Amino acid sequence: MRKYFGTDGIRGRVGRAPITPDFVLRLAHATGRVLKRSESRPVVLIGKDTRISGYMLESALESGFNSAGVDVVLLGPVPTPAVAYLTRALRASLGVVISASHNPFDDNGIKFFSAQGTKLPDEWELEVEAALEEPAQWADSIGLGKTRRLDDAAGRYIEFCKSTFPNDLTLHGLKIVVDAAHGAAYQIAPKVFHELGADVAAIGCQPDGININAGVGATHPEAIVEAVRAQQGQFGIALDGDADRLQLVDGRGRLYNGDELLYMLVLDRLARGEAVPGCVGTLMTNMAVELALRARGVAFVRAQVGDRYVLEELLRRGWLLGGEGSGHLLVLDKHTTGDGLISALQILQASVRRSRPLEDLLEGLTLFPQVLRNVRLEPGADWRHNPKLTEEVRRVEAELGDRGRVLIRASGTEPLLRIMVEAQDADACARAVERLTEAAQAG
Repeated sequence: MRKYFGTDGIRGRVGRAPITPDFVLRLAHATGRVLKRSESRPVVLIGKDTRISGYMLESALESGFNSAGVDVVLLGPVPTPAVAYLTRALRASLGVVISASHNPFDDNGIKFFSAQGTKLPDEWELEVEAALEEPAQWADSIGLGKTRRLDDAAGRYIEFCKSTFPNDLTLHGLKIVVDAAHGAAYQIAPKVFHELGADVAAIGCQPDGININAGVGATHPEAIVEAVRAQQGQFGIALDGDADRLQLVDGRGRLYNGDELLYMLVLDRLARGEAVPGCVGTLMTNMAVELALRARGVAFVRAQVGDRYVLEELLRRGWLLGGEGSGHLLVLDKHTTGDGLISALQILQASVRRSRPLEDLLEGLTLFPQVLRNVRLEPGADWRHNPKLTEEVRRVEAELGDRGRVLIRASGTEPLLRIMVEAQDADACARAVERLTEAAQAG
């Protein structure tokens, strides 16, 4: 079991363990020592989002790596996927991101990318945690690492994003509203779409260190919906604080979630005559997506919730497309990790190439209603062995058959049981959730 690492690095409230400067320094030192077991002079890239605490944590990371004899390259505020790309492009040993993604400003976190620009496996994280328990081995003066800043990090990443958009297409004539959540893409996102020809209006692009994700961005899509209507845009693109998550709006203000966007990506490839043997969603992916894809001969597999697990499944099967309803999308022949900007460009090129609105790109898909209920658990409650709940799940699943499903899982962060039912009939969903909730509470 990992002590510090969660599903996406180490995250928490700033000023409380483990997001304190002393721990982060030790974390970098331990990580540096792990790197030096296979390299004599590792190089680590460090990027961050716009949280005020990023300055403090950046300094702690820099000191920790340098003290282990590791060289550091500072990228400044750039999206998480930019760090993944630059780590690979610059042949660095490791990429480090200081971000808490869609969380409020008073949280922060540390996550890592391999030299190949991919999330690192649990085994590597366990090795770092083991090194944290060992005494520090401070390098002497001659062995200390050095630090430099990469001044054109943002420009390099902008060009990379643009390279994923077809050369024979342009965004000329389109008005696109971009919401960067006052986060890491505040300078980059508007430039990407503008340089591809679009007329760009920007919101959520004025960070002050404490307004990241505050009422804007992918977790508050009402802001982009309102802005698209007010600006009379054809598209609205909302990112989260580190720009690896996407929400997309059309000119009518209709919001498309990650399940729908993943379906669009698959259908676009099929329309261009490309083979799509399968794609990966999660336990939460809408069942209608699974059924619609299988009707088109595309296999669908569910991974655990979390983009790292989607990626692992894609790599295991040799597939290219996967994602989550939250807007984390993976297009592995374009990037090694989820990227909100590149995902948006893939959807836009499909619309532009076919001269069709987004709604038409959902041909054959109507999402099933989903009802989710959070049930508070008593301390020590064993919901898995609750006979009443087990029996009620069996009954509901029998009633739904192959046109609906039940998902019950414990929250990883709170003492809650999450009960979800989806089916074609919304009333049936609601009634089933009530029955399952009563059974869970009775146990």
